[in-house]
Amino acid sequence: MQLSSVLTPESDENLRLAAQCGVTHIVSRYPGPTMDDLRRRQVHFARFDLTLGVIEGYLPIENIKVGCDDGTEIGALKELIRNMGESDIPILCYNFMAGTDWVRTRLDAPQRGGARVTAFDLADAQRAVLLGHDGDAINVPANGVGVSCDELWTNLEAMLTELLPVAEAAGVILAMHPDDPPLAEFAGRARIMNCVDSFERLVRLVPSANNAICFCQGTFAEMGVDIPATIRRLGKHIRYVHFRDVQGSPESFTETFHDNGPTDMAEAMRAYQEIGFGGPIRPDHVPMLEGDAGEPGYTTPGRLFAWGYLRGLMQATETR
Repeated sequence: MQLSSVLTPESDENLRLAAQCGVTHIVSRYPGPTMDDLRRRQVHFARFDLTLGVIEGYLPIENIKVGCDDGTEIGALKELIRNMGESDIPILCYNFMAGTDWVRTRLDAPQRGGARVTAFDLADAQRAVLLGHDGDAINVPANGVGVSCDELWTNLEAMLTELLPVAEAAGVILAMHPDDPPLAEFAGRARIMNCVDSFERLVRLVPSANNAICFCQGTFAEMGVDIPATIRRLGKHIRYVHFRDVQGSPESFTETFHDNGPTDMAEAMRAYQEIGFGGPIRPDHVPMLEGDAGEPGYTTPGRLFAWGYLRGLMQATETR
């Protein structure tokens, strides 16, 4: 497995810390439309013996989701995939949440020792929307087009039909992230990637070895599934992992430290070993520790603990 991480910011200090803690691969946001945009990051990371392994986040995809793309976004994604192939960057992670990304209603819920974590409560989110509250604070848009489940599946199939031949030629994996939270509907829009059955439907929708799954443990835990059993069930389709845990349900949950939630993390790691997973695995949202400041869920001090814990689990469960 490749111990990987997002870094916020991608500063020399954070890159050096990651390398010192055993991280080998970096997950970076959409760099822009040109090969030069991609290569600049790749060269920067290589100075610290770190490999750019995954592109994830801020993709030009929102109009595709709701069926309003005029060809601009699909063209930009094809160009990105070709550039990734030429640069030996193997995984593009995307989601199909229309109008939002991951959503939280609290950024300072208490965890172990007074650490602060993110949390979600559907009732709070609905009240905020009902009262016309500024949605930016919880990443809920104030308006936008509605979209049904059937439309989302149609739009997803059309996108994959266009992108997968390009991805196959480039040697790039398209890895779908689940809806977070995994609700049937949020903010007036349907959601489709909210259960295990949907991910099995995904890989059948446009059959290809390059049509794969980003297994976000925290989001699957929100679904209430047995995490090790689900890893084994989805098996070879898992090509990228977000390693985290939560307490609660899709309607109300709180993030936890990676070692302090209900999931048997050691058994989850053994399940990855059993299915032969060897791709990038990164700690996802992390608690904010004493004196910490920055983007909630993405600060570096909290990652130091997560990297060490994840590295220890990898070494403890690997087959020798």
